[in-house]
Amino acid sequence: MNELYIGLMSGTSIDGIDAVLVDFSQSHPTLMDSFYLPYDISLRKRILDLCYPGENEINRLGEMDVLLGKQFANGVHHLLRKNQLNTTDVRAIGCHGQTIRHHPADQFTLQIGDPNIIAAETGITTIADFRRRDIAWGGQGAPLVPAFHHAIFSSDSDRAIINIGGIANVTILPKNKKTVLGFDTGPGNALLDAWAEKYLQQPRDDHGHWGKQGTVQKNLLNTLLEDPFFKQSAPKSTGREYFNLHWLENFSLDEYQPVDVQATLTELTAQTILDAIKLHFAECEILICGGGIHNHFLLQRLRESGHRYSIHSTEKYGIHPDWMEAMAFAWLAKQTLAKQPGNLTAVTGAKQASILGGIYFA
Repeated sequence: MNELYIGLMSGTSIDGIDAVLVDFSQSHPTLMDSFYLPYDISLRKRILDLCYPGENEINRLGEMDVLLGKQFANGVHHLLRKNQLNTTDVRAIGCHGQTIRHHPADQFTLQIGDPNIIAAETGITTIADFRRRDIAWGGQGAPLVPAFHHAIFSSDSDRAIINIGGIANVTILPKNKKTVLGFDTGPGNALLDAWAEKYLQQPRDDHGHWGKQGTVQKNLLNTLLEDPFFKQSAPKSTGREYFNLHWLENFSLDEYQPVDVQATLTELTAQTILDAIKLHFAECEILICGGGIHNHFLLQRLRESGHRYSIHSTEKYGIHPDWMEAMAFAWLAKQTLAKQPGNLTAVTGAKQASILGGIYFA
């Protein structure tokens, strides 16, 4: 039976859509092709505005739900055309959608990008809304990717998989095959991007060049680290609705040079990631994926501060770091069709493992 799946992902960095074509016919998934559809500046701003309370929210939400559904479908069409595939060649699409709000304490998370439109416009069965079943069972609804990490990266050595998107999360894979753990460590790119946009008028600090010119302000860093989230025990998850410019405004930043704040925020991301790993491993192999891998200054700080760890890209084991999450949602779609659980209860805190997602048949 054909084992081609398409995964669609738009993460907390809100920079565009990742679309991947994955072959699951072998024991190790094979990335057949990938496509990135960037958001233009105005669309990105409209999505960002929806992440916070505002005027006429419901109408704007409905319009964006439709628009993103069409954008996701465009990504699928591109992969089909490029690979000369018919709709019948692909078993299903797994679409994460775009997170607009994530409040697990209130049993609420919302991802948009209408899967009805994706299924209708592509003619391929689409699976979406992966997070809410886990939340219904008392879980955080996140992170979900550790289940995929466990399936493909477990080995006879201790490993930690770090995904650095807008929010950073870690998967703890012990060599003795004990319970797999995973949780959000805090901000990944979210604060770095927001601060760069405010002072550089560009969506990100390319390769961390700006931040590298600054000096880490230890007093500010220590103050930021006092946030209760960093001390909270797992399972835990967070999002852009928490770590954002409004969060930064709680601190007295006017006394610092903006470039020094950027350097300090880079250190905050690096230190909270390493602190999370140190809770479980004194030494291990760290594999990094997500957009944060392109921030060279951040990787430098991780390697310098985490010199006891062996740090590599996930590409070392055949998974390109840019496409990890999209591949994970292709895998989650496969799990759903097979009526297999897609969550790990030790990771999310859910009362039971569950089949995730709603199926929208073609």
